Amino acid sequence: MTQQPATTTAMSTEMQACVDACMACHTVCEETMSSCLQKGGQAQMQIMRALIDCAEMTRMCADMMMRRSPMSAEMCAMCARACDMCAEACMAMPDDAQMMRCAEACRRCAETCRAMAGATM
Repeated sequence: MTQQPATTTAMSTEMQACVDACMACHTVCEETMSSCLQKGGQAQMQIMRALIDCAEMTRMCADMMMRRSPMSAEMCAMCARACDMCAEACMAMPDDAQMMRCAEACRRCAETCRAMAGATM
């Protein structure tokens, strides 16, 4: 039975920052979904879809980076796109503080993911 080599190399500072941004964005998207559901009819389906897509994408992206998936760079590019779309959707409700927090987390995550998408992992 052959053993696979252990992944003992530490993540780069940039990759760790991207994982952290992804997880923070995931958390805020989940909280924002909950906030939307509590408000009832105000939440538009477009915003909910963007939140769900972003929450799922950021979690998966962080997971792939942590396990050093060879598809991480491509996933980061897709994640940045999902985050951009979610930030844009949240901006439709500028008077909602939770939506604005979410848009900011999404922008921050998109920025770090774009940087990682261009990096060699």
